Amino acid sequence: MAPFHPDRPALVARLRAAGCVFAEDEADLLIAAADSTEALTDLVDRRVAGLPLEHLLGWAEFCGLRVAVDPGVFVPRARTALLVSAAAVVAGPAPALLDLCCGSGAAAMVLHGRLNPRWLAAADLDPAAVACARRNLAPLGVPVYQGDLFGPIPPEWRGRLDLVVANAPYVPSDSLALMPAEARLHEAPMALDGGADGLAVLRRVAAGAVGWLAPGGHLAVEVSAGQAEPLCGVLTDAGLVPTVVHDEDLDATAVTARRPG
Repeated sequence: MAPFHPDRPALVARLRAAGCVFAEDEADLLIAAADSTEALTDLVDRRVAGLPLEHLLGWAEFCGLRVAVDPGVFVPRARTALLVSAAAVVAGPAPALLDLCCGSGAAAMVLHGRLNPRWLAAADLDPAAVACARRNLAPLGVPVYQGDLFGPIPPEWRGRLDLVVANAPYVPSDSLALMPAEARLHEAPMALDGGADGLAVLRRVAAGAVGWLAPGGHLAVEVSAGQAEPLCGVLTDAGLVPTVVHDEDLDATAVTARRPG
């Protein structure tokens, strides 16, 4: 095989011209992922055409971990680090923990290492996400269930969960068209679309969480800053006690909500 000597400056220039903000970093990642000029050209062509970098590489970095991400599966965002940290703060020792709307299973992977849970499972409605999460979580012995919200969770855990983490979809339907093409065209709509006001799925999560949380247990979710106040109303009406956490650097908002008792 002929030596592989990529033209990094030309690659960076092409990526930058295509609108890649972190062109230098992306160039290095694409070069590392290729084993020939032909393979690199194919990766760059697809990146310039708008495919998410993470889907091309087959992985995303999240909270210091490398998380496998298959084509079509929701890519974990840096802002979701706030959701994970907010959940860890309220978790308590050795919690029973559910990662709902788990996508690739990224939150479960991080919380497995941080919290040493006595029980941990994940669930998602999307078959592609479930397959991806199983690949990420199988080495940790974490089961991944396919189904609608709490529907597939073993019933013996009803009323016994200490922590439910849900990065549920919260983009208002009318705002989907304004999202970056990488997300809009290459991630499952069910992972993004939160209904008319963005809170349709989160209302159902809140209503279900009350019955699945143990007394004193917590729900932790991610929303936009403008949705935090109406969501707190939803959580309060469901019988939970909400707290809003915001991180300016991450441009992220999370809400934790405790079941009294």
